[in-house]
Amino acid sequence: MPELIPVDDAADPRLADYARLRDVELRKSVEAERGLFIAEGEKVIRRAVAAGFPIRSVLTTPRWLPGLEDVLGGARVYVAAEELMEGIAGFPVHRGALASMARLELPAVAGLLAGESGARFALNGPPRRVLVLEDLTDHGNVGAIFRCAAALGVQALVLSPRCADPLYRRSVKVSMGAVFAVPYARMTNWHAGLAELREAGFRTLALTPDQSATPMDEVAMGDRVALLLGSEGDGLSSRWLRTADEPVCIPMSPAAMGLGVDSLNVVAAAAIACHGLMREGSPASSRAG
Repeated sequence: MPELIPVDDAADPRLADYARLRDVELRKSVEAERGLFIAEGEKVIRRAVAAGFPIRSVLTTPRWLPGLEDVLGGARVYVAAEELMEGIAGFPVHRGALASMARLELPAVAGLLAGESGARFALNGPPRRVLVLEDLTDHGNVGAIFRCAAALGVQALVLSPRCADPLYRRSVKVSMGAVFAVPYARMTNWHAGLAELREAGFRTLALTPDQSATPMDEVAMGDRVALLLGSEGDGLSSRWLRTADEPVCIPMSPAAMGLGVDSLNVVAAAAIACHGLMREGSPASSRAG
């Protein structure tokens, strides 16, 4: 049974894990220092527990507690009025529950690509289809891309060093827990990142809005393919575009181009590209030659 602890003071030091959740810079430093992340709402908390993350504590209200009791085990559960929760977190917690979860160690990129299981993920062999995110800094976009990857069967993600944290509260919330389901690793060396993928046997495809690149539906998919997605504003760096094996694009309709719509936002592009990435075999027609 969980240990239920009534609280009535927003300054209670036991609630420090939940303080000022909208302060991004504060939360990044606090969560890294304490080795935690915040799961919001019953569904996300359940998925985090099912993925093996230990519960540090839970903050909820009497109204939402019964729906969570079966997954809380012996966790410390701070029970507060809704107004108090809002005062602690800095916003109305509409899903009624917050859980402070302990982080688990991420695999190294080489280990992830080799299919090695570790403390964070139980892998079912080496992945064949991988997304590689370069410098995506918006937490919501990162979470949404994880959700696309989970829905469309992408088997792993690799993040550049400057990518947003998939376990930041907004990323977790937007992904609906997909960040717990799709294995991922973070590069330690951006400069040599693509070389590490090639050493693991991956063909690298660089997604670009340039309509002279090979359309996604005409790309010959090999046994192991990594699709590179760039940052929200600038796209992929010139280095990654230049050193990838092939630039690829999502064809835009002539009507859209005439209206000045020459590209998609990164989440929409990721969803379409993930669908194309999972296509097996070679295209019926090819631009080769």
